[in-house]
Amino acid sequence: MSQTGQTGQAAQARRAEVRELQTALHTASDIAFGLDDAPPADQTAELVDALRRALEAARALEGDRGGTGCREHPRGAIDPLYGDKEDPLPPGWGRCLLCNDRRRRAGTQRYAAGR
Repeated sequence: MSQTGQTGQAAQARRAEVRELQTALHTASDIAFGLDDAPPADQTAELVDALRRALEAARALEGDRGGTGCREHPRGAIDPLYGDKEDPLPPGWGRCLLCNDRRRRAGTQRYAAGR
């Protein structure tokens, strides 16, 4: 692929990231301003999800490494368990869903082979 084609794709990816950030922030804002004094758990969960998506989109705009921080998959998906205090990832695992999925599958295969 030509340098110009790569630059155009990068610009499209950045625009998509900005749109995702804007959408997530609008969603979070709509939810936040509609909250009652004692919001139901599902409404709070939707707010947290929208804010998480906004943060991931903002991180993706930070630089060349994208939101994952992964050299192999810089524009890959972020593992939804990253930063989850109730179901944390094992030590040393990063934000990249693709790498973490590979680790999960390898662990499952080792477990199945040991049975």
